[in-house]
Amino acid sequence: MDASAQISKVLTATVERMLRPLIRVLLRNGMSFKVFSEISKQVYVEVGSREFGIPGRKQTISRVSVLSGLSRKEVQRVMRERARTGSQLHERYNRAARVIAGWVRDPDFMDARGSALALSLEGEGGSFSQLVKRYSGDVPARAVRDELLRVGAIESLEDGRVRLLTRAYIPRTSDLDKLEILGADVADLVTTIDHNLERGATDPRFQRKVMYDNLPAEAISRFRALSAEQSQKLLEDMDHWLAQNDRDANPSVKGVGRKRAGIGIYYFEENLGATPGGDAK
Repeated sequence: MDASAQISKVLTATVERMLRPLIRVLLRNGMSFKVFSEISKQVYVEVGSREFGIPGRKQTISRVSVLSGLSRKEVQRVMRERARTGSQLHERYNRAARVIAGWVRDPDFMDARGSALALSLEGEGGSFSQLVKRYSGDVPARAVRDELLRVGAIESLEDGRVRLLTRAYIPRTSDLDKLEILGADVADLVTTIDHNLERGATDPRFQRKVMYDNLPAEAISRFRALSAEQSQKLLEDMDHWLAQNDRDANPSVKGVGRKRAGIGIYYFEENLGATPGGDAK
C-alpha cells in the first residue's frame, strides 16, 4: 500500500471516529442527514474558497469544484445561499466567561477568604455594574446579568444583590448554549490538531492528554473530582495571566495585531467492560 492509500485509510477511520459522537448529538437533537449534508457542502465551499486558493490568483468556482468534489452548478448554488443567509459571530459566551473569571480572581469583588462576593447591581467600587464594565467592555450590566441568570450562573437575592453560583460559564438550563459551546470548543481542538499536523515540527502548539485503560470503577469518582479541582485551578491561573495581557481587561496593554489564544481542558471516561471474573460497573 503506497503512502497516499495509507493516509486515505487512516483519515477515513479518523473521520468515522470523530463523527460518531457528533452524529449522536445530531440525532438526539433531530438534525437529519439532509441538513447535515447541506451544512457540509457549505463548509466545503467556504473553506475551499478562502483557504485553498493559488497565491496571486483569484479563486475560481472551477477550482472549488475540483477541491470539493461538488459540481460547478452546486458550488454556485451553495455560494448564493451562503451569501443570502450570511453568518453571525456571537460573543455572549466570551463576555459572560470573562465576567465570571473576573469575579473569582479580582480582589475588588472577593471577600477576605478569596470567595466571590454577592454584589449590588449598581454603585461605585465592587458592584456588578463595575465588574461588567471592567471585564466586558461597553455591554450593559443588565444584559450580562440577564444572561448569567438565564444560564444558571448567578442568582438574585432578596436584598437586590446577585450571587455567583459557579466559578465557570457552564450553562445549566439551556441546551442551546451547550450546543454553541460544543461548536466553539471542538473547532478550537481540531484547529490545534491541524496546526500540529502541518507545522508541528517547527511551531508546535501544546496538545497532550493522560489516560489509563484498566482503572477500577472505584477510582473513577476520585479521579473525576481530582481532575476537576486541579483543572479549574490551572484554568484560573491561565485566565489571570491572559487578563493581564488582554486589551479589553487591561487597556494599558500595548502591542500590534489582535490575536485570540487560550487553553482548554476536558475530562473523558469510557466503560470498557467487565473485569476478568467480575461484573461490569
